[in-house]
Amino acid sequence: MDFDFRQLVAADRYKLMSAAITPRPIAWLTTLSAEGYRNAAPYSFFNMMGSEPPLIAIGLMRRPDGTLKDSARNILETGEFVVNLVSETDAPAMNFTCIDAPPEFDELEHAGVAVAPSVAVAPPRIASVPVAMECRLFHHVDAGQSTVVLGEVLHFHIRDDLVDPRRLHVDTLAMALVARMHGAGWYTRSTDLFQLSRPSYAEWLGAGG
Repeated sequence: MDFDFRQLVAADRYKLMSAAITPRPIAWLTTLSAEGYRNAAPYSFFNMMGSEPPLIAIGLMRRPDGTLKDSARNILETGEFVVNLVSETDAPAMNFTCIDAPPEFDELEHAGVAVAPSVAVAPPRIASVPVAMECRLFHHVDAGQSTVVLGEVLHFHIRDDLVDPRRLHVDTLAMALVARMHGAGWYTRSTDLFQLSRPSYAEWLGAGG
């Protein structure tokens, strides 16, 4: 079935795309407003975009009235944020921080989330997460009802038991990350895996192509 997205309203495009483009990793953002209010909120329009420079991208949707949500406003005003990755243990607290509260409401405090100071940016990082990335705003694009943010990773914090510091091998499965799925409230675990080796053109030719 073909859907002409030029003919669909935004809500219907969102419904189709968010149900099909899965699983999506979750950026649990911590930011500070220009007035000093802490904010935490999860976003699943998120991924790595490169390593030179080390960039991550996040799509931040606006409110129905077109105004920026707290995370987007804080990032654009201060140029700083932290991306915290979400383990299954932290999922309930992450979900609480979706709450539609006013800017002065401290989601971290009310969710009972412990934080640790960042090294290079003002917003704190969440202490319990397996990975936290301190980021500086690299570029942003305002596109209709979304603001797409590119962040340059300045510091990469990973729990000691999850990485071999000599070989930089990460125990990815032990991170127990969750990802966003379809519909309201659905998430997935990273436990059912399969592996495929990347093909080599030279080997393919040698095998008779």
